[in-house]
Amino acid sequence: MTPIGERPTHFTRHNGAKAPLPFSTAEYDRRLKGLRTLMDGLGVEAVLFTSMHNIAYYSGFLYCSFGRPFGCVVTRDKCTTVSANIDGGQPWRRSVDENVIYTDWQRNNFWRAVKELIGAAGKIGIEGDHLTLQARDTLAEVGGIKEIVDIAPAAMRQRMVKSPEEIALIREGARVADIGGAAIRDAIRVGAREIDVAIAGRDAMELAIADAFPDSEMRDTWVWFQSGLNTDGAHNPVTMRKLEAGDLLSLNTFPMISGYYTALERTLTLGEPDKDTLRLWEANVAAHELGLSLIKPGARCDRICDEINRFFQEHRLLDYRSFGYGHSFGVLSHYYGREAGLELREDIDTVLEPGMVVSMEPMLWVPEGTPGAGGYREHDILVIGADGAENITGFPYGPGHNIVSV
Repeated sequence: MTPIGERPTHFTRHNGAKAPLPFSTAEYDRRLKGLRTLMDGLGVEAVLFTSMHNIAYYSGFLYCSFGRPFGCVVTRDKCTTVSANIDGGQPWRRSVDENVIYTDWQRNNFWRAVKELIGAAGKIGIEGDHLTLQARDTLAEVGGIKEIVDIAPAAMRQRMVKSPEEIALIREGARVADIGGAAIRDAIRVGAREIDVAIAGRDAMELAIADAFPDSEMRDTWVWFQSGLNTDGAHNPVTMRKLEAGDLLSLNTFPMISGYYTALERTLTLGEPDKDTLRLWEANVAAHELGLSLIKPGARCDRICDEINRFFQEHRLLDYRSFGYGHSFGVLSHYYGREAGLELREDIDTVLEPGMVVSMEPMLWVPEGTPGAGGYREHDILVIGADGAENITGFPYGPGHNIVSV
């Protein structure tokens, strides 16, 4: 038994065999080659990733932090994940290359492991939008790093254009989201609770993922199903509210496959909507269809936003707009990841190009006390090609399809 004073700060242990990863080895090689080209341009000798999304993107390993730091060190010839001893050999099995395990026998063992992997590198890249000030200071102190540069924006730009393998996985995610939507629609009835309806959608999606991806880990698939007043926020959690006749409803399914997020969002009503609800719903559907027509290669994010803004302004509804009109897809979730450079907002001038995948999702939030009060939202996923955009969401939208009989 190792004496207390001689316990290791970190070690390597290959426990079991490598598991099948979400993508091929060639796909990870492609990503790492692109990253190393970025490193050359910045004069960086090594990169330390600390976010869930970038570690998963470059290594295949999606960590569960639980208050502990995780990392991935990329050098000229290695991609090594750094994981906590509590997670055993799973991080190695789910990493495309090497793994080092750090122990908790003393403070800063994570950083000691990172230092060994970085070696004599004097200039390294980090994620400025993820590494805390405290962590940055510890990296400089323990690692003896002379120069630290932010590589996060460049890595994000690389992630924004999807490979054929990524697009194939995202297509499957959209298909699974539709399955969840159908299960939710079937579960809607007067007296059912939001949680009951949400469970039906989540269970259907998890079973579909298990069938289609038998080698994957199951985690994080969820549903937000909102009714009545609760429809006012796009990210409002599920409650135990019971559905009532006449309710405005919001269906939101989110299958997560190996860290990759997809979504389906639809407005529905339980019973025939009143005239104000119908007017607002139809206006949001018209905005959605306008937005779908604008998504194509060469279009600019802010100009797409401007066109939809003009539409809402003409209908005197712009003040009810809730957020931007769409975003990128890939390694992201409700608690990690974001490709902020590919969002349909006034402050984003990114030009759409083949390989990008974006949503179109206008939302109106009409406050209580106003006729037709509630939240209206539709959401489709589009894959940008050489000549146009393909809508890979199949679940129908609008009053013609989503008025549920009482």
